[in-house]
Amino acid sequence: MFRSLRSYNYRLWAAGAFVSNVGTWMQRTAQTWLVLMQLTQHNASAVGLVMALQYGPQLLLLPLTGYVADHFNQRRLLIATQATMGAFALILGLLTVAGVVQLWQVDAFAFLFGCAAAFDAPVRQTFVAELVGDNDLPNAIALNSTSFNAARMIGPAIAGVVIAAFGTGWAFLINGASFAAVLVSLTLLRAAELRPNARAQHAKGNFLASFTAGFRYAWSHPQLRATLIMLTLIGTFGLNFQIFVSTMAIKVFYSDARGYGLLSSIMAAGTVTGALINASQHKPRFGMLLAGSSLFGIGCTLAALAPTIWLFGAALVVIGIAALMFTNTTNSLMQLATEPSMRGRVMALRVGVALGGTPIGAPIVGWVADDFGPRWALCVGAASGFAAALVAIAAMRTPRRA
Repeated sequence: MFRSLRSYNYRLWAAGAFVSNVGTWMQRTAQTWLVLMQLTQHNASAVGLVMALQYGPQLLLLPLTGYVADHFNQRRLLIATQATMGAFALILGLLTVAGVVQLWQVDAFAFLFGCAAAFDAPVRQTFVAELVGDNDLPNAIALNSTSFNAARMIGPAIAGVVIAAFGTGWAFLINGASFAAVLVSLTLLRAAELRPNARAQHAKGNFLASFTAGFRYAWSHPQLRATLIMLTLIGTFGLNFQIFVSTMAIKVFYSDARGYGLLSSIMAAGTVTGALINASQHKPRFGMLLAGSSLFGIGCTLAALAPTIWLFGAALVVIGIAALMFTNTTNSLMQLATEPSMRGRVMALRVGVALGGTPIGAPIVGWVADDFGPRWALCVGAASGFAAALVAIAAMRTPRRA
């Protein structure tokens, strides 16, 4: 289950990433709380707009981010994107601590952070192959998610305490400082032990032509095509946990910042379990997508019906397991099914459809939560899981081309 940790480079990368991920989850929790409780009167639509601005660049910049991931040195790109995101977090933190932050500034920084993350995500995901090689790639991806979601258990809980004791701005400042850990790890990697991915050639066409080639490549493979459709459905309408958890905590169960942070951490316990399930698998299978999407729909349904906060927390564990089973399997399947020189573009496409649908889905889910109630918003998430499961069933029944 932990075989990728035999690699010095991977151990170093994982350690730095874990520290940074704790800070990232602190910021996500604090950002939602700042908008929902301090800058608006429990307005879920405002949270949806912030999410749309933060994740929209994943789709908006898709042609350019995939091109960059496939053509340039990935280690240097990661240093640049991580340093940029750290600087944005520090500036937003200073504005908040000074008491001058306004909603439009949170929106603006969400968009800027999203632009940097759009370049960071496909590079970070494909860079794992440089650390461990293709044989251990599925395991390394699963361990990355385990680390990310272990941080998800810790970060929101710490954020809840920090917000209650010192104020929201300090969570942003801590996140900004946490980026130093991943920057140090990138600097200390042993270059001789890296396994560089094949770089695409610069000579042919521009970045739009490069993106078109990547899209055609993915769409021509039935398994990749079905995976992208499923990701679009769940990414647009299902992966809106900041809205689901915050509105249920505040509007249904009348909780405070500590309760919201605790619920986020409880859900993260499920995501860690889902990531470890993936780590124990030697090879990803398409059937895991059907299992993950079906379980996701069931978990959202149970959460929508939960009569108490503790039963809601139990349903969040189910959702967390399902979400990680699904998203990790899409990551491994798509990387291993793609030739190395195309991986950056295909993974940028994966991130784009998984997160780029948020500008559409998050405002809709936020509107549903405001006008009909948080439980109905969770029903939207449940429908996305069941719809994705139907796509998986159709794909598995379609004969493969010779």
